[in-house]
Amino acid sequence: MKLNELTAYELKQKLSKGEITSSEIVTSVFEQINKTEEKLHAYIRYSFESAIEQAKICDKKLRAKENHMPLLGIPIAIKDNICMEGEKATCGSKILENFVAPYDATVISKLKKAGAIFIGRTNMDEFAMGSSTENSYFGPTKNPWDVTRVPGGSSGGSAVAVASCESILSLGSETGGSVRQPASCCGVVGFKPTYGRVSRYGLVAFASSLDQIGSFARDVRDCALLMEMISGHDEFDSTTANVPVPKYTELLDRDIKGLKFGIPKEYFIEGVDAEVKEAILIAIKQLEILGAIPVEISLPHTQYCLPVYYIIAPCEASSNLARFDGVHYGYRSPNSPNLLEMYKNTRAEGFGKEVKRRIMIGTYALSSGYYDAYYVKALKVRTLIKRDFEEVFKKCDCIITPTSPTSAFKIGERVEDPVKMYLADIFTVSVNLAGVPAISVPCGWTKEKLPIGLQIIGKHYDEETIFRVAYAYEQSTNWHKQRPNI
Repeated sequence: MKLNELTAYELKQKLSKGEITSSEIVTSVFEQINKTEEKLHAYIRYSFESAIEQAKICDKKLRAKENHMPLLGIPIAIKDNICMEGEKATCGSKILENFVAPYDATVISKLKKAGAIFIGRTNMDEFAMGSSTENSYFGPTKNPWDVTRVPGGSSGGSAVAVASCESILSLGSETGGSVRQPASCCGVVGFKPTYGRVSRYGLVAFASSLDQIGSFARDVRDCALLMEMISGHDEFDSTTANVPVPKYTELLDRDIKGLKFGIPKEYFIEGVDAEVKEAILIAIKQLEILGAIPVEISLPHTQYCLPVYYIIAPCEASSNLARFDGVHYGYRSPNSPNLLEMYKNTRAEGFGKEVKRRIMIGTYALSSGYYDAYYVKALKVRTLIKRDFEEVFKKCDCIITPTSPTSAFKIGERVEDPVKMYLADIFTVSVNLAGVPAISVPCGWTKEKLPIGLQIIGKHYDEETIFRVAYAYEQSTNWHKQRPNI
């Protein structure tokens, strides 16, 4: 097996024994990038020269036995809405095509301290608005299992980089399922932490009360390791919680016998693909075999999650994206006779269709006469959704659902039908609205050999239980060991 196909945990062991070097890992990763990237377009930018220089530094530390850094020598790809000092952060948008970040996001600072090697910036739906990574100014990313299909979104590039072995690990961001949904579509592990577990400092904002940085890996252990590295309180982000971060990797092997998992009736409804439903039911049986106990539950306000999300998220986007006006930074329209025309032309030329759509929806919902009717009402229903989860978690330790109602759909299939596109997030947005953590792990395949994802949802700040359940399930199956033939 090639080095780029190994997990971070396996590579760490080989590095510590001196069997391989960081430079060899990076070379293997870039050999794969050179082989497959033209077909997939997982990256907006990448640099072998930069990565190999980082690797040489790591190799010196390894030779000097300075290998206490948890990710020393391990390559990682970063979604292009996370700031790295001196690097472009385009958010997949023309309006930030040449924006260079003046500082490191907190997660980047943490990864540097952990010794990770940064290999490139991954493609994404513009400003993280989309479920297919078709909305990028730099062109769409393609699914490694079938290049005629989408990889999910908005973190499609990060999911594809890991699934195709063009990276060992990657970071994405979530506002309504943008880590878990592409993880499901691409057959990898994708984790969204509790809101406040990971700092958002340096993440370009979409919807501030929903955004969280999440992780991609090819197995649960790697995902847990990466979450250990980036989690924790941050003085630069007042929404982070000052609570201890467990050693997730040391708790994975704990038995799940007797643990109760809820099965919400609202998530097994008409519209869920038959193959997806069958795969989830088989996964539920497997958890029972492992000793976990199923409990039928209800999340009665589930039907309101999608409309509530698509009011709150655009409202916050309308506010957050007001800063992109051509004055401070980013693209500025060159042909404007006055200031007002410059504002209008810059935003009209710089933003893509989906971003404009959401800004208009949000601006309308926040306008005089509609603020109470839409935004305030959506916030009240959001509270009810959060209470649903709080009540359910009195009866069970975690919740089991499909990650997505279907497998990956065809490129272009839903571009002209935004409502149909939004339905791809029907099982993920509730988690962001409630602020709870969740993971997607591979649990099967369709007849067309497309991955299916199992979603495990947990209590606030109880990522430990999610990882335990996901690991127990993963170790009893072989879905996570499959690799696409690109």
